[in-house]
Amino acid sequence: MDAPPAIFKPVGRAGFTLVELSIVLVIIGLIIGGVLVGRDLIAAAAIRSQISQIEKYQTAVNTFRSKYGYLPGDIPSSIVSQFGFTVVPTRAGTQARGDGNGILEGYGYTGSTVSCCNSNGENAWFWADLANNSGLIDGSFTTDRDAAYSSNPAPSAVLPAAKIGANNYLSVGSFNNINYFSISAPVAVSVNGYLYDNGNPPGIKVVQSYNIDSKIDDGMPQSGGVLARFIDTSIAAGTFVWAAAGGIEGANSGSPTYGPTTNSTAPSATTCYDNNSTTGPQQYSMSQNGGTGQNCALSFKFQ
Repeated sequence: MDAPPAIFKPVGRAGFTLVELSIVLVIIGLIIGGVLVGRDLIAAAAIRSQISQIEKYQTAVNTFRSKYGYLPGDIPSSIVSQFGFTVVPTRAGTQARGDGNGILEGYGYTGSTVSCCNSNGENAWFWADLANNSGLIDGSFTTDRDAAYSSNPAPSAVLPAAKIGANNYLSVGSFNNINYFSISAPVAVSVNGYLYDNGNPPGIKVVQSYNIDSKIDDGMPQSGGVLARFIDTSIAAGTFVWAAAGGIEGANSGSPTYGPTTNSTAPSATTCYDNNSTTGPQQYSMSQNGGTGQNCALSFKFQ
């Protein structure tokens, strides 16, 4: 008996069912969500780490002052030798060289120029006193001395790195007789301790500055104990300048007497703060690409 004829079926194209497509889309969504969450967690961790560093340094300063009776770097020359310090054990005792007046100042050894902000004199000894001489913070700043540096030191040799990263460092100085920590990204330090940015943006993202300011102060760049200022000794004898507001060094920069501005300030790609071209208080420029521009710097009033 003959076999029944074979039944031939057309060969169809292989494909995903709706269920399979749904599973793939769910997996893709989970991956994207995980990446975004991970990125946000990393960003939040960087903010927390920077705030913790500032708080730690604030505590170290107060501990030092309680133990020794003076601010780090500002101990009078007649007293510093009694503490057994190994870095700058003797100091001149003149202004910016250990005068005990409670105001941190730098000293430009060429021409004997006193400066609010360059990283020499008291402003340099500040870090040596907190680290090498008292052990209250990590780090080693043995190059600090009562003389000009023998050559241009790298920022890492005289300043602690900021936890926010991106080549930012902490420095100290005084503005209107108030002491501040300052975070910025200097590219060089001169033999007299001047910090140079070479026209580069200050170094902190706008969103980072806003988040730090909001968590520990008022969230406004030109008021409170956290300001969008930074130490920049590229200009004149050095001062605290406002971070970028329509320009690298911003509006109302160039003099320690310049305070907050309510002038109409337009947002831009180089903006740290603006008031959307409307006269009034400045705000961090979060409207510009989500605040991702690395146009800000911060200064923190001593507590």
